[in-house]
Amino acid sequence: MVMSQFCKISADQYESDLLAVVNSLLLSIHERDLHSVKSGACNASCIRFSLVKLLRRSGYDAAVCTTKWQGSGKVPGGDHEYIDVVSYNSTATSERLIIDIDFRSHFEIARAVDSYDRVLNSLPVVYVGSLTRLEQFLKIMVEAARCSLKQNSMPLPPWRSLAYLQAKWHSPYQRQFSPDEQDIRRANFDHKQCSGHLKRLHSLLQSEIEAERLLKPINSDNNRRLKPERRRHSLFWTG
Repeated sequence: MVMSQFCKISADQYESDLLAVVNSLLLSIHERDLHSVKSGACNASCIRFSLVKLLRRSGYDAAVCTTKWQGSGKVPGGDHEYIDVVSYNSTATSERLIIDIDFRSHFEIARAVDSYDRVLNSLPVVYVGSLTRLEQFLKIMVEAARCSLKQNSMPLPPWRSLAYLQAKWHSPYQRQFSPDEQDIRRANFDHKQCSGHLKRLHSLLQSEIEAERLLKPINSDNNRRLKPERRRHSLFWTG
């Protein structure tokens, strides 16, 4: 894949502030805070419910959202779990922001070329933002994946298609503030996998925060010379 175009996806101030809160709260979660929340594979649900608990204590209307959709045509059926935060403004209208704590995993592909890996690693570790902004990421990453796979004479798999990715966050959802009591009683899942996920998440977040800290002096210097603009979280290419 030829890296030929910069693409900047901007976040507004509220999204930026919420991202900082989310990252801080995630880093405060320890292995001892993780509790079984469902029978069978947990798939980091315990981390999501821990984060929602902390967000709600901080005054946010946060919930774990579960989506499930039927297959249609070339789009396989599936399910997904993420977090949302609903905020209300002075006109009583609401705004819904999405939080996905394993964002990069949605775009992992087989035999990725080096340039695609660079694009993938430039994505935020944790996505916090609107569905509109999320849509921009999806379209760019699907095209980048298509270009990478084409170099290896491989087709884009259905589970990496735009329609499948959109279904994860655009399908009808159910909000849940805390785990179901019956699920907790039936839960017997070993949390070794979730503990490993939490450790990797902490490591990636710390690396991302450190990289942003090192870039701050450069950005501050540029801001003195350029007209101020909205903060941008992600900077990467597609080709």
